[in-house]
Amino acid sequence: MRVRHYLRRPPTVSATEALQLVHDGALVVDVRRDFEWNRVHIPDAVHMPLEVLPERCIELPEDTLLIAFCTGGIRSAGAANLLVENGFDAVNMSGGLIGWRAAGGELSE
Repeated sequence: MRVRHYLRRPPTVSATEALQLVHDGALVVDVRRDFEWNRVHIPDAVHMPLEVLPERCIELPEDTLLIAFCTGGIRSAGAANLLVENGFDAVNMSGGLIGWRAAGGELSE
C-alpha cells in the first residue's frame, strides 16, 4: 500500500450511517489483521487484511457499496481510497470499532 492512499480523504460515513447502509445491502470489508478479526468482528463482514487488499480486492463484488472498516479508521481510510482507485464504490467508516459499538452495531466473537 502506497503512502498516497493515506494522503487523500476518502468518502467517509459515520457508524450510524454505516449501520443503515449495511441494512440497505452494503458490505463491510474489515481490513484489520487476523488476530484483531479473531477477537471480535462485525457479523457478515468480509475479512481482507490491508496487507492483502491490493491483490485480493478483485474478489469483492463490483455492484455493492463497500464500507472499509478497521479499529480506528486510519487503515480503512487507505483501504477505501485503494478500493475507489480500483473501480469500486467504497467509503471509509469513521470511528472504527468503538463507533460501531456506540451506534449499536452487532459484533461476533
